[in-house]
Amino acid sequence: MAVDPYSYPFTAIVGQDPMKMALVLNAINPAIGGVLIRGEKGTAKSTAVRALARLLPDQEVVEGCHFGCRPDDADTWCADCRARAADGPLPVTTRRMRVVELPINASEDRVVGTIDLEAALKEGNRRFEPGVLAEANRNILYVDEVNLLDDHIVDVLLDAAAMGVNVVEREGVSVAHPARFILVGTMNPEEGELRPQLLDRFGLAVDVEGIRDLEQRVTIVERRAGWEDDPSGFYARHSAAEEEVRSRISEGISTFPEVTVPKEILRLIAQISIALEVDGHRADLVCSRAAQAKAAYDRESEVDLEDVTDVAPMVYSHRVRTVPFGKGGPNLAEVISRVVGQA
Repeated sequence: MAVDPYSYPFTAIVGQDPMKMALVLNAINPAIGGVLIRGEKGTAKSTAVRALARLLPDQEVVEGCHFGCRPDDADTWCADCRARAADGPLPVTTRRMRVVELPINASEDRVVGTIDLEAALKEGNRRFEPGVLAEANRNILYVDEVNLLDDHIVDVLLDAAAMGVNVVEREGVSVAHPARFILVGTMNPEEGELRPQLLDRFGLAVDVEGIRDLEQRVTIVERRAGWEDDPSGFYARHSAAEEEVRSRISEGISTFPEVTVPKEILRLIAQISIALEVDGHRADLVCSRAAQAKAAYDRESEVDLEDVTDVAPMVYSHRVRTVPFGKGGPNLAEVISRVVGQA
């Protein structure tokens, strides 16, 4: 594979293991609902997202389709692909997954797309100008500083991520297209928080901070300098590790639907949710899906206790209720350990 001079190797990132694992799990099963990465600037957040994209399998797409529809899945085709298929087999090509970035000042029309109402009224044609969600279909949608976006825009993104469809309605004219993507949002909590209702909609959340270990910090600088001086040579030194992760992700995507989740594991997840007093049932669903993806990544056929304890902090860290007036809330690690110990 040709070396992308703008993409640092995923396996060369020092530390930040929870962030990297959260990204991998969402790549294996996007139904997890995306990942929110919270932390200070300069902690490899955007580097990890771009590095992940080059590890994901190439995709078969309908040639000429703006949405990159899957040729073998007619149920998810856009209206144009359905119309073209009536005239014969659709042409097929392949593409690499890419990172689609949402501008911080994007309007709703830029995100969801626009309908030419004049053409609709005069000609009866639903002429649609695709937006960011169309570009993001079957790709990674990266939203930097998601906490600074208008809440309504965030709602639109999360709705599309949950349903896999983007619906645009203007003056009684409606257009729908597939919008299945891996959602990654980043934010610096010092610049403001997301509302709890929006936080809960992200499947996983991880907190990152600058590494304090002296040797690791030196390694970060050395590796970055090595990459900038000789990208091809640097990638060659990490190619074996990159190929291992690429292979495990590809296998995980294929096998995770076959990974079984025993009832006792589901009971354990429910017990953790009850002990942490989280609202609703989304946490239970996300934890089950994430543990299933983790088992698939580890080439296991069944979810076990270790899979649950590995993913639980990512599932619950942003769902634990905050206590007013600075009082300490439940200790996440202690509660999870206690519930698992009783299982």
